[in-house]
Amino acid sequence: MPLTPLDIHNKEFTRGFRGYDEDEVNEFLDQVIKDYELVIREKKELKQQVEDMKERLGHFSNIEETLNKSILIAQETAEEVKGNATKESKLIIKEAEKNADRIINEALQKSRRIAIEVEELKKQAKVFRTRLKMLVEAQLELIENDDWDGLLDTAMDDDVYQDQEESETNNY
Repeated sequence: MPLTPLDIHNKEFTRGFRGYDEDEVNEFLDQVIKDYELVIREKKELKQQVEDMKERLGHFSNIEETLNKSILIAQETAEEVKGNATKESKLIIKEAEKNADRIINEALQKSRRIAIEVEELKKQAKVFRTRLKMLVEAQLELIENDDWDGLLDTAMDDDVYQDQEESETNNY
């Protein structure tokens, strides 16, 4: 068991013949007591500092462990988000490609229908032109007919001519 400053202070030495000088021994013991008390105080302070440091080290170790776990969780979450974003982008691209194909197919079908309609309209225009030409030619043929010359040469009856003039004047 270690000595305490009180043990040193209360220590009694036996006296011998021609022993040490008592005042000198007491003075030395007082100095040893002071130094020993100082060492004990410093030891207590250092123990307390060690305990504080251990406590802080434990606290920082907990923080480090928590941060490491957080970093791992963040990395896993980032990888998961990245994977989900990749999957979603692939789905969006596939859907866009399907929509593009559908739009292209619809446009091709519409252009084919329009081309068919244009061809049909051209045919109808040709038929109309042919019929109109035939109608105009028939009308020209009627105009160029000799029957018109005979009509222009015949005179109107005077009575018919007079009746026509009277009816025109009465109308005004």
